[in-house]
Amino acid sequence: MFSNTKRAVTLTLLASAANFAFAAPAPVSDLNSTSSNSATSSSISASNSSETDIQRLERLLKNRNRVQLQMQQQMDGMLLEISELRGELERNSYDMKQMLERQRELFIELDRIRSEVKNSSVQAPKVDAQDSAVTGGTFSSDVDEQTAYQNAVDLILKQRDYTGAITAFKQFQVDFPDSAFASNAHYWLGQLYFAKKQDKDAVKSFAAVVSYKESSKRADALVKLGDISARNNNSDQAKKYYQQVISEYPGSASAKVAATHL
Repeated sequence: MFSNTKRAVTLTLLASAANFAFAAPAPVSDLNSTSSNSATSSSISASNSSETDIQRLERLLKNRNRVQLQMQQQMDGMLLEISELRGELERNSYDMKQMLERQRELFIELDRIRSEVKNSSVQAPKVDAQDSAVTGGTFSSDVDEQTAYQNAVDLILKQRDYTGAITAFKQFQVDFPDSAFASNAHYWLGQLYFAKKQDKDAVKSFAAVVSYKESSKRADALVKLGDISARNNNSDQAKKYYQQVISEYPGSASAKVAATHL
């Protein structure tokens, strides 16, 4: 009986211990600690990730700005080159226009001179000393003089031998210093030097034409002197020549040309 009672007490104690074990609260402190550590780690990782993205963004912005700067510099360089090319094109167009205008003037001058030569040949016997003094030279009906002058003109308009024409006209001036064609010879030389951009020689020739007060080419020579001054950036001197043409030859074709340059 005592043995049974002891067994019952033992079983009761074991059951109580079991109930106490099952009823004990769960160890929440460990779980909370683990969760807290995990959250901290995630926060640190997110912070590191956020800093990396910002740095990457800053680097991309710097690269973009550098590329934009390089492109802008290239565009500026291209615009400058285009501007220079446009200026050269305009200058070439102007030079071409001037050449065509000079060629047209040469053809017109040739027709006029041929007419003068023909008329002078017919009227030569009527020319006296008084008429010669008015024209500024002694006209000669010598065929050699007319032939020399015509040959020099033909070198320009027929053979396009401008260098040969310069030589021919200079020789004509030596051989026939008092020719009635003296002023025209100076004018042709001025045109040839002007076309070759030998401005010093052109000025001398056109100035010689201006010295012939009765020359039909005097107004044109003044315009050319103005053109040479303008080409050499002497605008004040050019203006004086143009105004002189307008003042001395009002209403003439040369005066109209001079007015367009003022």
